[in-house]
Amino acid sequence: MPPARHVASLAVPFLQVTDIDVSLRFYREGLGFVLTKHWSPAGRIRWCWLELDRVALMLQESNPPRPRGQGVSICIFCADAVAFYRDLQTRGVPAERPYVGNGLWVTALNDPDGYRIEFESPTQDLEESVLEDDPPNQ
Repeated sequence: MPPARHVASLAVPFLQVTDIDVSLRFYREGLGFVLTKHWSPAGRIRWCWLELDRVALMLQESNPPRPRGQGVSICIFCADAVAFYRDLQTRGVPAERPYVGNGLWVTALNDPDGYRIEFESPTQDLEESVLEDDPPNQ
């Protein structure tokens, strides 16, 4: 059975960083990126979206810190990450149960070489929500 079509619109590198303040200075002051979105619990940026012309990337401070160079994933923004997850399930492709993080439904899987790929879509649902068991007949 061919996969269902999902409207994918953007792929964005997501970097887990050791010190977000140092990384923000590098990307903003050094490379000229502009901070366009951020999540700041307790008044300190923990996740952000940066843009430079038509290029975007996300940074999040890793806790606990990861070895340098590890913690890279590709985030693919689509119309409905939950529907994409359900489509993967029908084809036997293992993926993580969707959850809400940074205002997005997220489902993730690893490619054959271990690279993490996340499919994400905007939501108004509560942060840290997790998709309940699928309804009957799904």
